[in-house]
Amino acid sequence: MRDTILDRLAPHLWPLAVANLLANIGIVVTGGAVRLTGSGLGCPTWPRCTDESYVAHGELGLHGAIEFGNRLLTFVLGAVALLCFLAALGAMHRRATRLSLLVGLGIPLQAGIGGITVLTDLNPWIVAGHFLLSMAMVMVCVALLDELRSPDRGPAPPLPRALAWATLASGWVALYLGTVVTGAGPHAGDTDSPRNGLDPATVSQVHAVSVYVLVALTVALLVVAVRGGHHWLARVTGLVLVVEVLQGVVGWVQYWLDLPVALVALHMLGAALLAAGLARVALAVLPHRVDREAVADGGPQPHAATRPV
Repeated sequence: MRDTILDRLAPHLWPLAVANLLANIGIVVTGGAVRLTGSGLGCPTWPRCTDESYVAHGELGLHGAIEFGNRLLTFVLGAVALLCFLAALGAMHRRATRLSLLVGLGIPLQAGIGGITVLTDLNPWIVAGHFLLSMAMVMVCVALLDELRSPDRGPAPPLPRALAWATLASGWVALYLGTVVTGAGPHAGDTDSPRNGLDPATVSQVHAVSVYVLVALTVALLVVAVRGGHHWLARVTGLVLVVEVLQGVVGWVQYWLDLPVALVALHMLGAALLAAGLARVALAVLPHRVDREAVADGGPQPHAATRPV
């Protein structure tokens, strides 16, 4: 009987997939802390921290320690992604293997874009790309969780399916415009870093309109899901609506209080949770067969991580 590292990891596929999601959300928050503390150039170059060293030294002070600490978290993220990929291999779950591999491949890409942000002195447009890639990775992590544990369902009818995908698209617009607002605002990550030159009040209003559209579409989807008896879709849409409302409240409060650091950090966490929720809504209108999850390569999985919700 086999007893390899893959066999030992296979029963832990579900907790590792959850850890994958939490780690990708966590690094969004820690990355925000780097910017909000003005530590974006605490390590002034990349991939080294300085021209002479890969690690931060005392002369760089607290900012250097914060930026270097965030870089080290990338290795933690990579380790979790690798273990999740190996567990999916051990469980012989082909779709989970592909999704966990995609998450793993996103980590070096994310690190590379992070390096470019440092080398361009935190150009706000590149910083935006860095953040949006994190949002995409969070969504892939949610897709992995949906593969592993999600209720058996058929494809949703055309109307809720169209509303779900419109909600996802409008959510992406709102997330993007949020990065534009950030690029026009005061939290650049370093006192000498450039801003995008746009008027913060104007782009904040445009961003607010995109959020109103997102909330309206989410409400419409929730009504259609409830009236159509789509219980799983109604449940996840209701949760996303709660996240959107809370995120909107935090956004307005931080705007009127002149962007206090704690609220900006909370808003970034909300953005990551919103990305996860949007992915869950879009997936909820797609067909999903639990019995098909539990079979790979023509036979039952020895370590199935799946179960109906």
